[in-house]
Amino acid sequence: MTAVDTLIHGRWITPVEPAATILEHHSVAIHEGRILDILPTKQALSSYTASIEHALHRHLLIPGLINAHTHAAMSLLRGLADDLPLNEWLNEHIWPAESRWVNEEFVHDGTQLAMAEMLRGGTTCFNDMYFFPDTAARAAASCGMRACVGLIVLDFPTVWAQDADEYISRGLAVHDQYRSDPLITTLFAPHAPYTVSDKPLEHIRVLADELDMGIHMHVHETADEIDRAVELTGKRPLARLQDLGLISPAMVAVHMTQLSTEEISEFAAGGAHVVHCPESNLKLASGFCPVHTLNTAGINVALGTDGAASNNDLDMLGEMRTAALLGKAVCSDTSALPAHTILKMATLNGARALGIDADVGSLLPGKWADITAVCLDTLETQPVYNPVSQLVYATGREQVTDVWVAGQHLLKERRLTTLDGNDILERTRDWHARISTFQDTNTP
Repeated sequence: MTAVDTLIHGRWITPVEPAATILEHHSVAIHEGRILDILPTKQALSSYTASIEHALHRHLLIPGLINAHTHAAMSLLRGLADDLPLNEWLNEHIWPAESRWVNEEFVHDGTQLAMAEMLRGGTTCFNDMYFFPDTAARAAASCGMRACVGLIVLDFPTVWAQDADEYISRGLAVHDQYRSDPLITTLFAPHAPYTVSDKPLEHIRVLADELDMGIHMHVHETADEIDRAVELTGKRPLARLQDLGLISPAMVAVHMTQLSTEEISEFAAGGAHVVHCPESNLKLASGFCPVHTLNTAGINVALGTDGAASNNDLDMLGEMRTAALLGKAVCSDTSALPAHTILKMATLNGARALGIDADVGSLLPGKWADITAVCLDTLETQPVYNPVSQLVYATGREQVTDVWVAGQHLLKERRLTTLDGNDILERTRDWHARISTFQDTNTP
């Protein structure tokens, strides 16, 4: 018998690769953080001896969920200015609040709050875009969570940098710091076409090519964004990005709710990726991403929650259900976006968009053991005819019991093992007291 670190026995395993596969009564053998084998449980018991063994015979094992678009620290602004149009919400409430409160402490505490929520919902990796990316990276690495950290770029000054050149310079320092980290990767994160001008975008394109890095950006989020761009530049934002050479396999475009048929074809030809954030788009009335049409065009579409300030949660299981139902309604096709497709969007497609699919996103020997266990033996999810359909259409994040990242058990029977939930709650309450008092005294 071969000695391994961990054996996890599941009632079902859906590895995502091969597509639409469901394995019954199978086990995962993990050694040195990676998946060594996936095989029938009876065979596993006779082939491997493990230091740690988990019998999860009521559970579905899936690849760890990948939240492909977040602003993690904005969890501390959850519910601050709800039920407002995007421009009013952003310009009159969120940006002023950030200007007053964002610092390294804010980003550290908000990111920890976000990671605690995400791990308890089965997310093992998040793609972030926010200030102080070094602080977010440090918070993720210290608790063992996987993160793709966005190197934010804007034209205007903030607490993080004064101009585009300084944003890029400071971002490159973060990239160098985490170049060899097994959990942390970096992407350039120019905020949006309307906040970053041509010169820094051209600089980012050159650097991304040289360093083989992705570019994470809000694109075509609202009709108003496009109207303003046409008025100012004579071009729709995607046309401008195309002219700048940014529509390539490096591009990870978030939202994409306003698309013409020609734009979809050109985007597909460029090999770029889309991140769909259905609940944020619905809440801000931004529009509908044509996910089924994008899939049909061969575009890789991943799934994200956006920040908790505009969602208002970081619940990828909820996002999966919303994406599935909305996708059917948008194209009037009940067969659009079936459950297996949605799970792939939330796992392997996210990994592909972020350039980490060789290591995560599916359960295959050789990949890191990023695994989420979901109990389906509850009143709310019985009977189970198809566990993946049950996962997408009926399961809540409270049914996530265990999460591993690179073989490390970060959520054990609903208990966080590397984050102190009580301490996070205390610091969150303190931030709430500070921010709410300031808002009360400064609101006309």
